[in-house]
Amino acid sequence: MAINLDQLPEGVTRETMDVDALIVGGGAAGLSCALQVAKNIKKHNEDVQSGLKTGSVIQDPMIVVLEKGSEIGAHSFSGAVLDPKSLKELIPDFLEKNCPLDSEVKEDAVYYLSEQSAFKLPITPPPFHNKGKYIVSLSQLNRWLATQCEAEGINIFPGFAAVEALYEGNKLVGVRTGDKGRDKSGTPKANFEPGLILKSKITIFAEGTRGSLFKSVQTKLNLREGKNPEVFEEGVKEIIQMPPGTVRPGQVIHTLGFPLHKSIGGTFIYTIPGDKIILGLVAYLDSKDPLLDPHRELQRLKTHPFIAEMLKGGKVVAYGGKTLPAGGWYSMPKLNGDGWMVCGDSASMVDVQKLKGIHLAMQSGMRAGDVVMDVLLKSDSSELVTAAYTEKVHSSFIKKELYRVRNFHQTLSMGVFKSLPFIALQEISGGRGLFDKMTSHEDAKTTKKVHEIWGSEGLSAKEVQLPKPDSELFHDKLSSVYLTGTMHDENSPNHLLLKNGDICRSVCEPQYKSPCTHFCPAKVYEMVPATAHPGQWDLNINYTNCIHCKTCDIKCPFENIDWTVPEGGGGPQYRET
Repeated sequence: MAINLDQLPEGVTRETMDVDALIVGGGAAGLSCALQVAKNIKKHNEDVQSGLKTGSVIQDPMIVVLEKGSEIGAHSFSGAVLDPKSLKELIPDFLEKNCPLDSEVKEDAVYYLSEQSAFKLPITPPPFHNKGKYIVSLSQLNRWLATQCEAEGINIFPGFAAVEALYEGNKLVGVRTGDKGRDKSGTPKANFEPGLILKSKITIFAEGTRGSLFKSVQTKLNLREGKNPEVFEEGVKEIIQMPPGTVRPGQVIHTLGFPLHKSIGGTFIYTIPGDKIILGLVAYLDSKDPLLDPHRELQRLKTHPFIAEMLKGGKVVAYGGKTLPAGGWYSMPKLNGDGWMVCGDSASMVDVQKLKGIHLAMQSGMRAGDVVMDVLLKSDSSELVTAAYTEKVHSSFIKKELYRVRNFHQTLSMGVFKSLPFIALQEISGGRGLFDKMTSHEDAKTTKKVHEIWGSEGLSAKEVQLPKPDSELFHDKLSSVYLTGTMHDENSPNHLLLKNGDICRSVCEPQYKSPCTHFCPAKVYEMVPATAHPGQWDLNINYTNCIHCKTCDIKCPFENIDWTVPEGGGGPQYRET
């Protein structure tokens, strides 16, 4: 009999904390929101005290940021080239405050890769113009943003995973954090700590891609009615240490073509100080290919002569993976309601044409922070008040940038070359193209059977073979996972919930060859001989390998895996990504 993970031992109760503003997620969106709230309160109090405005001073505001990672930045992962315009608005003196910027972009280039050759586009397309922007580590940037927040008295609680939204009717009034110290069966251990009840005047969801708590909120409140389905891309990257004096910082190179064979996507190459090269690959998850494996494709990319020459003598020192929302404007959920707002990646705010979302996440967080001020001054978090947030998003550059590429992902999903004339029409027509509000497909429903995509070759096709690992430049998946530093308590509940294992054994493995064992960038999933069914295979879940990319929650063709938050503090320990 399964134990109810919400049930507390006899005599144990949950502590309740009342807060003014609760932000779920300590990434760029959440931290920017918290800092904007603090700045607005400080300005309000100064204006009241100086007589510039009437009203009461807001005393000792309780602004709380919940972060499931062991520390801020531990779960932060991105390309990343930063458009600094939101940062300049939020912290105008960010350079003087030693914001960790790896390098200003000095060169741009785009290449098309065939199997053996590289063709440089004579003109870099406008979406790939990055000069004047910054190559950054999002992990380090968010750690720095956290220090700015703490200097303003903001309370940051790392290692606290929000697991339940609390309601009064349909009004959201706070969240509950997960318990710590349960064993695999859910039984409290000697170090058991019950989760907290946080009651808040306003809650802001900034959980990043496929926010697990907001996923339940949007289902309960039907926040995607009339919207395109959420669609995603999966990105993996490595940081490669090169020999001294071999790397010129500030280069940004994007490529199309090889190694992706049956899927849409591209690669990126950034150079940073310290003779390091960032090498990454992004693939669309509406791919039909059941054998799509971005980690494998990243290893294959390094076999291309153009890339191999660039990486000669290099050694991989860091690795990671995550998904990013790609649906854009028409996939954005309702952004506000009674007691809540949603920002950043959780709200599908990524410009997938430019592969940029950090400045949009920050901007949305800042605009939510402005509305928090209205909530506190009016003591009213009704939908009528929080609607100002949606209006601010629509009047900001968030809409301008996302609306311009509102049909881009749907079009490119048709194929790189087939889509080119349609994308050109969209550029001319401000994003419309021949048809507006193009529909998108749910990623879980696009996967085809192996024989439909690969014919009789299947797993023996040369395109699905992993280059031989050498523990330097080429890695198998398990050794790559080691570089993420991911950690979970092995005697804790499995956070990856499998709904029906019989489907994996009887249908998915024979017909699809178990896509989760391919698309997962962390070797969480593997098929093992089925003891009760000789000749068949059962799915085994190595949940302690999980790096929280959430691809399994998105791409399983049977929607058979539910990604939930593990015990707070578990997951990757990113430092350079």
